[in-house]
Amino acid sequence: MESLKNHGRKERLTIIAMAVALVAGVLLSFALGRYPISPGETVGILLSRLFPIQPFWTERMATVLFNVRLPRILLACLVGCCLSSAGAAYQGIFQNPMAAPDILGASSGAAFGAALAILSGASTRMITLSAFFFSLLTVALVWLLSQRARGKKILGLVLAGIMVSSLFSAGTSFIKLVADPTNQLPAITYWLMGSLSGAKMSDISFAIIPMLIGLIPLMLLRWRINILSLGDDEARTMGVNVGRLRLIVIVSATLVTSAAVAVSGTIGWVGLVIPHLSRKLVGSNYRHLMPATMLFGALFLLLVDNISRNLFAVEIPIGILTAFIGAPFFLHLIVKGDARA
Repeated sequence: MESLKNHGRKERLTIIAMAVALVAGVLLSFALGRYPISPGETVGILLSRLFPIQPFWTERMATVLFNVRLPRILLACLVGCCLSSAGAAYQGIFQNPMAAPDILGASSGAAFGAALAILSGASTRMITLSAFFFSLLTVALVWLLSQRARGKKILGLVLAGIMVSSLFSAGTSFIKLVADPTNQLPAITYWLMGSLSGAKMSDISFAIIPMLIGLIPLMLLRWRINILSLGDDEARTMGVNVGRLRLIVIVSATLVTSAAVAVSGTIGWVGLVIPHLSRKLVGSNYRHLMPATMLFGALFLLLVDNISRNLFAVEIPIGILTAFIGAPFFLHLIVKGDARA
């Protein structure tokens, strides 16, 4: 019993350390950029919104911090948190270590929706709305098709996801084929690479509600995801309504994935790699794994975004960097035999 208490204490301390590291990463991110703002000035500007402080910074610093860096930092944390938590949830309920947030076609649907909106000459907000709508529509279509499949429902769901995802990917390719190569095609290509450039508080206002609607159930049901990971038969013997619980988890993970992809574009590997790295730190118990994955994902994407906007004079799309970083990490996990559900 004492060893179990010590084991749980270790996981809790690890989660606390991740939270502290995330706060430190956020403060550091405010200071990074083309326009330098010291940590002291950053703290002063932030506190000035709550307390009367005599300014020791310029008005331009405050403008850059609140209008440029704050939205981008918050969005990086939210997107990283959502993608990694969705990946962990899918890996648990599908009992598949290769499951990722786009396993049901959410990313393919969002890409098609964004490309269609760009082709139509829509505004930035309509591009985001179109990506979100088609992302949800894709997963709904996958779910409906899987319910008509014979045999194992999980296998039918995954196969339906692969099929529908391929159809929407083909649709995106066709849109790129007919798009104007001068303006529309570069815009579609850049969106598909994934980027947090130009993040605004309006993006956060749009995405935060579906993100919270999805993240809260994933946190509250993380104990039950442990049961689902044991298999349907074992879960039923423990009195769990497997179908209803799986539907709730899938809807929640889909909501956070759709909201994240709609405001950031396609960012791969976060939802696949981060849950595995989190397991190495806190184990496979979703009681600790889910919060650890959320914090780790937020910190990871925040650090990658800092590299993206500061490494070169021209910003690198964040989706490219996550692939460069995530693929070797996952290859290492496979070679070591640690890529398990």
